[in-house]
Amino acid sequence: MTYRPAVAAMPDLTTLTLGVEEEFLLLDPDSGRNMPVADQVLDALRGAAREQSRQEFRHSMVEMVTPVCADLGELRAHLVALRRSAAEAATAAGARLVAVGATPVAEPYRTVPDEPRYHAMSRRYGPVAHDPAVCGCHVHVGLPDRELAVQVCNHLRVWLPVVQAITTNSPLHDGRDTGHASWRSMQLERWPSIGPTPYFDSAADYDRTVDELIAAGIMLDAAMVYWYARPSAAYPTVEVRVGDVCPDVDDAVLVAALVRALVATLADDVRAGVLAPPVRDCLVAAAHWRAAHDGLDGELIDLRGGGTRPAWELIDELMAVAAPALLRHGDLGYVLAQLARLHRDGTGAARQRRVLEGADDLRAVLDDLTARTVAG
Repeated sequence: MTYRPAVAAMPDLTTLTLGVEEEFLLLDPDSGRNMPVADQVLDALRGAAREQSRQEFRHSMVEMVTPVCADLGELRAHLVALRRSAAEAATAAGARLVAVGATPVAEPYRTVPDEPRYHAMSRRYGPVAHDPAVCGCHVHVGLPDRELAVQVCNHLRVWLPVVQAITTNSPLHDGRDTGHASWRSMQLERWPSIGPTPYFDSAADYDRTVDELIAAGIMLDAAMVYWYARPSAAYPTVEVRVGDVCPDVDDAVLVAALVRALVATLADDVRAGVLAPPVRDCLVAAAHWRAAHDGLDGELIDLRGGGTRPAWELIDELMAVAAPALLRHGDLGYVLAQLARLHRDGTGAARQRRVLEGADDLRAVLDDLTARTVAG
């Protein structure tokens, strides 16, 4: 089947900048278990790759961060280069770099890096802070007006389960299929400051709420706001952090393009006085659970119209909303091509299951993921 959504008229939008953060696992090439070699990998990086790398909460993880980008071609080139640099450093450390959302086999070594903040998180949250490592993809879209950013996050609530379904890439845990397309999402629900973004009346309302949560001991500080969309604590952006890390570079670029188009469109709606749809928090949470369970292979909850519908019908509706902004940014042709590929080949979770079924060997899945991580 060919995927051909309708395209609406083009509004007057300004080009918004983009940036992507990707987290990766470091796995043993033979056993598939997580390897605590992040320090060696980071030390081996050179030049721009070293500057764009970050230490993560696990010794078996590294994070690579693109510079601020204006177009998808530039973003894609940075993602390819950063993945390849990190993969070379991982190989030198005796590991393989793998873009997968959750620990697929096991993580025997679960201590946190020797940083005061990480130790404080470990003391506060106990065993939750020592769950097996999970890896996400975070998309930043430039939006320096913080009041506007908060309102855009209100509008994003109805669309983020669809974005989440596109990124699902962690069906495995402890060497077995969990029945969920994103086990990462299930695992992260144990943290008290992770989940769907609440509705806020204003930036002041947002700040008051965060202050109250910090005072109550739910968060250590404002950087621990891990809601699925937020005004970034560090940059003048809206940060969307709902997705698993994507197996292929083009999956990640597709998600970044869709997020930018949604932010641009919804910012225009806010300026025009359009109110965010009133949706109960329990329904938003249910929509995210369904997205994590089914991915794009089943049904999703329609937070605008109610009920459940085939996932690809909601992709069509997302495209009807986002297509004008995609056209304005020059991204429409690329996004249509990548959605057609995704419709044909499936999400990362679907591809993992297909490889596992065909080979009946978890090593084949990890081999495929390793190759996809640096392809492109």
